[in-house]
Amino acid sequence: MLIRPLAPSDPPLLAALHAAAFPSGEAWGENAFARLVALPGAVGRLAAEGGAPVGFVLAQRAADEAEILSLAVLPERRGRGIGRALLDSCLDGLAGQGVGRVFLEVAADNVGARALYRAAGFVFAGRRRDYYGAGRDALLLVRRLSPPCAG
Repeated sequence: MLIRPLAPSDPPLLAALHAAAFPSGEAWGENAFARLVALPGAVGRLAAEGGAPVGFVLAQRAADEAEILSLAVLPERRGRGIGRALLDSCLDGLAGQGVGRVFLEVAADNVGARALYRAAGFVFAGRRRDYYGAGRDALLLVRRLSPPCAG
């Protein structure tokens, strides 16, 4: 598996991956990704296997905090460590930029994503009622990052 930083040309790939990962109408379009990738402080990674994109993570950094905006892995590729590798790569990059805390929202009913974030050291920080629509709450999670070691 190859993981690389996101490029300005990636929004079509990100939109396609997001649509495949979130088929229930939660997918973001190419224009949304183009805006997000172009934002100051945008940090992201794209994973590919055999030259084909299989997942991505996108975060937004502001001062010494960041928010994971989206993490998506193709459904047929889940459970193989791709999401964790993407998340670890992104968190390492953020720590290297001086980020001390990372936040994210995850659907309360998304058991797989919640397990991934828990294993990566994220802890509960709050709940956003009806964030994903009526009756679909989001859990707000946070993780503190250690500064990179001086070498």
